[in-house]
Amino acid sequence: MAESLDKSGNQSTQVAFRIIEEMAALGEGVRVTDLARRLGMPKPRIYRFLQTLIAIGYIRQDPETERYWLTLKLFHVGQAIADSTQMISVARPWLIRLRDDTGLTTTLSVVEDAGMRVIDIVRMETPVQIVTKPGALLAFHASAQGKLALAFGKPRYWAWTRAHPLEALTTYTNTDMARLEDEIARVRRQGWAAAPEETLPGVNAVSAPIFDVSNEMIGSITIVGSVQTLLPEPSPEHVAAVRAAGKSISLSLGCTEYPS
Repeated sequence: MAESLDKSGNQSTQVAFRIIEEMAALGEGVRVTDLARRLGMPKPRIYRFLQTLIAIGYIRQDPETERYWLTLKLFHVGQAIADSTQMISVARPWLIRLRDDTGLTTTLSVVEDAGMRVIDIVRMETPVQIVTKPGALLAFHASAQGKLALAFGKPRYWAWTRAHPLEALTTYTNTDMARLEDEIARVRRQGWAAAPEETLPGVNAVSAPIFDVSNEMIGSITIVGSVQTLLPEPSPEHVAAVRAAGKSISLSLGCTEYPS
């Protein structure tokens, strides 16, 4: 049954989601004529939206029957949200404990195709406040979290990095690919990464990876502070604390092969 659109919002977005929701409810392939009739909208309009959804991978068309089907992309998006939610619930106590043990702000990030997304922060009140907020996307080449993804994550993260210029976010950001490759090899050996003043002037971060039940890197836990407190060459105590937290979270998520 057709429903009216909310004229106070973005109607194009509403139409796209109405199409997806209607197709999900049907659970089978559908022709554009039938979909237009069910939604009470002109066939050319529905066709244009279907072509857009095909272009971005949410819908496919069977060339023989001309029926439109949802792809598994929505499932993968939903699974990523579920995984992130589980990781936050498991990691939150460790974020708090790590902050209290080190006296530093702690963050939790997840891997995305173009960088590391910060999804949770437990702040420590200090004279130097960390301005990073949940939702920030950190570059692979210029963040401790991103270097871990290059060291332990999927090959496509390296492919993305090599396909884009290494942007200089500060005067300390490395923009040399060969040097980055050497550093990532070292990160892989040692099991942690740092990024002194590479993302923000005066700020360092030390990060450890988080792995899931399939032993795949899905995120990182990080301590963040001024370079006077969290030294460019971090203390063994800081490294040990963040690695212990990363390992504990990973084991709680079912990881069986945390890097030594």
